[in-house]
Amino acid sequence: MENGATAVYAIVIHGVLSGKALDVINNSMLTRVVVTNTIPHAEKKKLCPKLDTIDVSAVLAEAIRRTHNG
Repeated sequence: MENGATAVYAIVIHGVLSGKALDVINNSMLTRVVVTNTIPHAEKKKLCPKLDTIDVSAVLAEAIRRTHNG
């Protein structure tokens, strides 16, 4: 933002978000933090409006199918 960015996004895979993570995110310049649904985040989303979750179940299912079927 200091260098002209209008928005800053973080993409996190398997975000644990422990300790002060939510405070750090809430007080950061980040516009949005997108996390996968490999860990439940429903309660944390209530405390951090910058969190968004994307569903990766279809990707995992396809990886398992391809591993199983070759």
